[in-house]
Amino acid sequence: MAETTTQQHPLAGWDKPELDLTKAKWQSSSRGLGDVQIAFVEGFIAMRNSGRPESPSLIFTPAEWGAFVSGAREGEFDLT
Repeated sequence: MAETTTQQHPLAGWDKPELDLTKAKWQSSSRGLGDVQIAFVEGFIAMRNSGRPESPSLIFTPAEWGAFVSGAREGEFDLT
């Protein structure tokens, strides 16, 4: 039977703890635009799709988050 994309499996070299996000204080952008929310939990940054909050969250270390935000500001992810 095929696995669904919502199942989570540890990755080789994964050095992040299993975070309890049930009480996370999710934040949207200051303008309330977009479909992404973030939460700061136990020294990590979690990011999720606000339209599907039950979906798995991406977990970033502070260094990874900084690189992601920097890349976004520089247009690295602009697909237009």
